Amino acid sequence: MTSRPLRAVTVLAAAAALSVTASTASTASAASAHASRDTDRRTPRIVAAWAGAWNGTDPRALGALFTADGTYTDEAIAVTFRGREEISGWKARADSLIANVHVTVRATRVEGDRVTVRAVYSGHLKGAPKPFAVPMTTVLDLDAHHCRIESDQDHYSLATVLSQSGLPADWTPPAG
Repeated sequence: MTSRPLRAVTVLAAAAALSVTASTASTASAASAHASRDTDRRTPRIVAAWAGAWNGTDPRALGALFTADGTYTDEAIAVTFRGREEISGWKARADSLIANVHVTVRATRVEGDRVTVRAVYSGHLKGAPKPFAVPMTTVLDLDAHHCRIESDQDHYSLATVLSQSGLPADWTPPAG
């Protein structure tokens, strides 16, 4: 008679131990997965430097963040710039067309050599009646040391920029 209750207690204790072990492993696994994909609490240095270069007035500061053969692609207008000089030129052109160009980083996600940045891109297109502030996602592929950008891909809605600015959908910037 004592063997049945004893066996029942042993089975229940083993089940409880397995449950705690599985729960702890599941919680640790979920925490680890969360940490690897969501780094909102700490912005990587290269992202802070990238945003600072966009928010600054020296176009060469942006180009200097890239590898010698780095690329910068603005997906909204389907243009790619190659090398530090072209990338610096793109920043200079942006500054000549947009007053108060500003990038506000909202969140980052680091996965290996890739950083995904969620941000707000804002400014005032010169000659437009109103300023704009649109969500933007940027994908930065970094070099092996994570100190230079090999590739930058900016994704935002040009239609929304123009609409918020009070400009027609077919507006194009002046040549120059």
